Amino acid sequence: MARPPTADWLVLDIETIPDADRWHRPPPGPGPGQSDAPFPPAWAHRIVVIGCLLLDHDYRLKRMAVFGDTSDVGSLTPAASDARERALLEDFSRFVGEARPVLVTYNGRSFDLPVIALRALCHAVPLAWYYDDKDVRHRFSEEGHLDLCDWLADHGATRAGKLDAVARLIGLPGKIGIDGSQVEGLVRGGQLETVQRYCLADVAQTAFLFLRFRLLQGQLPLALYRDRTQALLDALAMDGRVGDVLAGLDRPHLLGPSPTA
Repeated sequence: MARPPTADWLVLDIETIPDADRWHRPPPGPGPGQSDAPFPPAWAHRIVVIGCLLLDHDYRLKRMAVFGDTSDVGSLTPAASDARERALLEDFSRFVGEARPVLVTYNGRSFDLPVIALRALCHAVPLAWYYDDKDVRHRFSEEGHLDLCDWLADHGATRAGKLDAVARLIGLPGKIGIDGSQVEGLVRGGQLETVQRYCLADVAQTAFLFLRFRLLQGQLPLALYRDRTQALLDALAMDGRVGDVLAGLDRPHLLGPSPTA
């Protein structure tokens, strides 16, 4: 199915916990640097939240939302956990298949999208848009999926930075309060809404980084970049869910110099 010529941009991020029903974490190794718990393989990540921010083709905010309800995930039975994740994936896949946006991620080519695909495989959820459109999976195309991490690392020519560091490079606060290593504990402790807000904070910062990258590419003139960034700041301030991001940023640095300066 062809993408509309004026496709929207869907900035997305996922939060996961280990699928303890199908994967058992091995004990940490005894050697130096092996004290941390091993990171699960891609197939063993149970998705608990998909956070999204939808921009229209002219880079104006249309919607910010999370896929996934606020159930107490930590107390669900294996069957209920599977049903919840299946419903989340069905809703997400249906939306992307119908809207046909260009996906925007940070490290989504290496993590978010493979995890989504493998978990859809697990739960028998069709993901036709992912396979029908080669641009979603093609590393060197931005027509279906623009992975900011991959592009800023020149597709492996240099070492990619984490979102936290690159966000701070352009005046954003980066990680606020918690990080990904705490997600599992928060979910198990019944604090899924905290994880959803954390996910939206990353999504919002990825959206600002996306606008800055379009400026870097020459796709947005400085004056238009400043206008769209300010408009997104204003819209998110009215929304209220990512107040910590807005409170912690360096607004003059994020907006960049005035074109008349």
